[in-house]
Amino acid sequence: MNHGASRWAFAKRWETILVLILLAICIINSMASPYFLNPHNLFDSTQSFSEKAMIVLSMTLVIIGRDIDLSVASNVALCSTAMGWLALHGLSTSALLLASILVGTAAGMFNGFIITRFKVPAIVVTIGTLSLFRGISYIVPGDHAFTSYPANFSELGQGYLFGMIPYEFLVFLGLAVVFYILLHRTIIGRNLFAYGNNPDAAHYSGIQVDVYRFWLFTLNGAMCGLAAAFLTSRIGSTRPNMALGWDMETIAMVVLGGVSIMGGSGTMLGVPLSVLVMGMLTFGLGLVNIPGIMMTVVVGFLLIGAIASPIVAKKLSGWRRERAGA
Repeated sequence: MNHGASRWAFAKRWETILVLILLAICIINSMASPYFLNPHNLFDSTQSFSEKAMIVLSMTLVIIGRDIDLSVASNVALCSTAMGWLALHGLSTSALLLASILVGTAAGMFNGFIITRFKVPAIVVTIGTLSLFRGISYIVPGDHAFTSYPANFSELGQGYLFGMIPYEFLVFLGLAVVFYILLHRTIIGRNLFAYGNNPDAAHYSGIQVDVYRFWLFTLNGAMCGLAAAFLTSRIGSTRPNMALGWDMETIAMVVLGGVSIMGGSGTMLGVPLSVLVMGMLTFGLGLVNIPGIMMTVVVGFLLIGAIASPIVAKKLSGWRRERAGA
């Protein structure tokens, strides 16, 4: 009985459902296009989501802590703008990478400081910095794009291991392991779940909630800087409208990964799976020439389903218990 119950509990885990969804998407896509299962095509497709997936990892921690950051897309544009301007002054690739991370970190610190110091809701602050960061990225280059990067700068976003696996995908996988350990194997993760579930109780138990919130927004900013470096390297230029829509896409991936938008629950295992589900879905739709607007509709339905399914399951469970009690 116990073994059967444990197997049923595993089958009901959201991560298991995501694996099944991913397998179904791969099977359908392979039937729809003979090019889908080509190893080179599959690895190349990871470049379209690896940069935003890096931000998804840190956004997961922010959302588990009952916060949200709507400024990530604008932060990416800001970091890229800083790199483009500094490249004009002859900085090397490594210096540009460091500069991007520092600018993103500073922007994240700014968010965290306003939120924790003045007790302003995160959604309000990040809506404001969304406009602020994007505005700066439009003002600095004016009507021009920054394209004068060092010769080896393209290796970051266009380089491959063994001529097949993109470097940025490997970086994402490595970071996913680090974030998994941080969330599920350290006291930081335990405290994060504690205040995500009940901030007041966590505060009275000695957890410095605002300190955690400040550093989580700082970390989220740093990941924006890292993602900006890879994105800018991959496309070879800086434009003020880059990364538009990433704020909603990253939140969608977090929620699809099984993290409660209300905070306090979720796993880091489900998030990379949701990234792969979204990535393989859009890659497959692109192979069969589905228009971008239709992809947006499909992804929207997928997100609604991800948010609604736990709520429906909870209500059905409560309904069954009521009937059983009656």
